[in-house]
Amino acid sequence: MDGKPVERDTLTLGGDAPEKTDATPARTSAPSLAEGGTPVEGSKLSAEQLEQMTADIVAALKTVYDPEIPSDIYELGLIYKIDIDDDRNIGIDMTLTAPGCPVAGEMPIWVENAVGSVDGVGQVTVNLTFDPPWDQSRMSDEARLALNMF
Repeated sequence: MDGKPVERDTLTLGGDAPEKTDATPARTSAPSLAEGGTPVEGSKLSAEQLEQMTADIVAALKTVYDPEIPSDIYELGLIYKIDIDDDRNIGIDMTLTAPGCPVAGEMPIWVENAVGSVDGVGQVTVNLTFDPPWDQSRMSDEARLALNMF
């Protein structure tokens, strides 16, 4: 590393409000995109590349299922944050439906493998957190429908 901070793009899902968003990630450090999505000097990802990579990562996350629940982890609201840096390294904050989940040791590896298979992705780091704890309000309408929880 050259000592410069790495710029990151972050898509935070849920947060304090249980709503899911499909918005383009927001910058967490000095912006490298000017208004209108024009790359600023030093940026390695254009707005279009960032949007495509985000969509591909979300699609990969939707292939990972909790074996006890017939819905993918993204729709269940287990993914709290997707962080993309300019070197295409990915950081994912996620949780489980319960701390005692029988696949607690395996699911982060499944997530890492799924996201790591996305074309153009660099290193993938999955952070497991229980803050805030998961609850059913984080589920999408699609997951509620699949689980008949309306």
